[in-house]
Amino acid sequence: MKRDIGSLTDKQFDVVVVGGGAFGACAAWEASSRGLSVALVERSDFCQAASANHFKIVHGGIRYLQHMDIKRVRESSRERNILLRIAPHLVKPLPIIVPTYGYGSKSKPVLKAGLSLYDLLTFDRNARITDPDRRVPASSTISRNQVLQHFPQLDPDGLTGAGIFADGQMLNPPRLVLAFVQSAVEAGAVAANYVEAQKFHIKDKRVIGIQALDRESGDSLDISGRVVLNAAGPWSERLLDQQPALGMGTRQTFSRDACFIVRKKLHDIYGLAVSGRTSDPDAVLSREKRHLFIAPWRDYSLVGVWHVVYNGDPDQFTVTRNDLGEFLDEVNEAYPHLNLNLKDVVRWNAGLTLFGDSQDGSKNLSYGKRSVLCDHADSFQIEGLVTLIGVRATTARGMAEKAVDMILRKLNRRGAPSKTARIPVYGGDIDRVASHVNAIQERYASFFGTRAAEALSQNYGSAVPQVLALGEADPNLLTPIGSTETIKAAVLYALKEEMALHLSDVVYRRTELASGAYPGDDAITVCADLMAAELGWDPGRRASEIEAVKNQFQGADS
Repeated sequence: MKRDIGSLTDKQFDVVVVGGGAFGACAAWEASSRGLSVALVERSDFCQAASANHFKIVHGGIRYLQHMDIKRVRESSRERNILLRIAPHLVKPLPIIVPTYGYGSKSKPVLKAGLSLYDLLTFDRNARITDPDRRVPASSTISRNQVLQHFPQLDPDGLTGAGIFADGQMLNPPRLVLAFVQSAVEAGAVAANYVEAQKFHIKDKRVIGIQALDRESGDSLDISGRVVLNAAGPWSERLLDQQPALGMGTRQTFSRDACFIVRKKLHDIYGLAVSGRTSDPDAVLSREKRHLFIAPWRDYSLVGVWHVVYNGDPDQFTVTRNDLGEFLDEVNEAYPHLNLNLKDVVRWNAGLTLFGDSQDGSKNLSYGKRSVLCDHADSFQIEGLVTLIGVRATTARGMAEKAVDMILRKLNRRGAPSKTARIPVYGGDIDRVASHVNAIQERYASFFGTRAAEALSQNYGSAVPQVLALGEADPNLLTPIGSTETIKAAVLYALKEEMALHLSDVVYRRTELASGAYPGDDAITVCADLMAAELGWDPGRRASEIEAVKNQFQGADS
């Protein structure tokens, strides 16, 4: 992937996609794979906002069963199946234990009945998945003693056992979105990060392109398109508000969706669901309180999620120490043995996500929101503009397919049928993930260990040979950065092939360096030195890039 700004302005595109998160990236891939000429622009780096900072779950729809929303159960299960097939290196099943208590709504028979219905509704959850390690197991129940073997510190009073169901886990959300962007570029799209859409060009009540700003050079750009897809997430409405002729009618509600990473790892395999303080007023079938989840995440645990309705500037939201304190109190109340405090929190993640209609300050929030797909010709008689605001990254590919179907109709083009549910994403052409890891480890055992081999396979998949090829001329590039799993070649590969422009792009989104605790000054310095040598940074630029990375790292002391 090369950042070629000139290619954005030298022709009229069929589609200009604004927003490089999961939904925009999937839309660019979907449109380009169906024969449309596509430009994709992102105001920051690809997958810098909500798409990178969620709970990393690929939802199979079990929560929608509580709402008796069978359509969404089926949709979510289908999209989870697709991601496990087309991106096997980046998505895997995650079994989750749900403890049962007493004889009421939290009992084992009630949960078993719900899980059996869920299995029935998702009967085809493993269709065409050939790798056994990527197949989603059927739900099951276990005894009280078995639960305590996995989580011995659970409250035993009234404990009757547990149900187990499996969702999916994204092993590196930014790299999954990047794989969508790479797939789009491979299919002919022109993509550029750090290009901010500022307004729409309108002629005769038709959007004909956008005015944009290259945030690297400061240059103004005019990008022409027959249709513009506004997929800027929580920034979508702000972009529309720049011009009075545009809008979506009803204002959308967004929530700050927050989770955090803690040093304590409870289990290597299983996630755990515990009852929180709030309930879902839209649930038809309920276990009284919403669940908080504790999932294994590398050498840590990922705990979440918490929602708070947010109506402010999407650039200004944050998670405060008081917020973290309240979250810790709730999870400690649900699972006292954890005894978490602020020092245990190594990083928090949060993004703004489309939410149900709830009032500011509400304790029990509405969770039944669907993605929004708006043709502005229908609502405001403005042709050439479509807005897509998605809810969960799980459904980004499916919603992108619907958006491109709409765009093709607007262009009066038949277009090829969608094929993104069948073809692997960039790096996803792998038969067996375990065999892929073993092959890397065996060949490069003298340079790095098992964990680095796993990281390479997980992040690059079938594109690993291109990364390792950088070490042919300089074997030092095949060695890990300090005590991390990231090899030095990954840094140069990010610059040469993945459009990384800043140190933060590499540390936070092209590698695993900041996926858990702060990787340490030495690791950051090595990355900065590699980038400075390749890009010609002077000492001042190098120092400012290092400072920016440190300032972005959010721990309990933020």
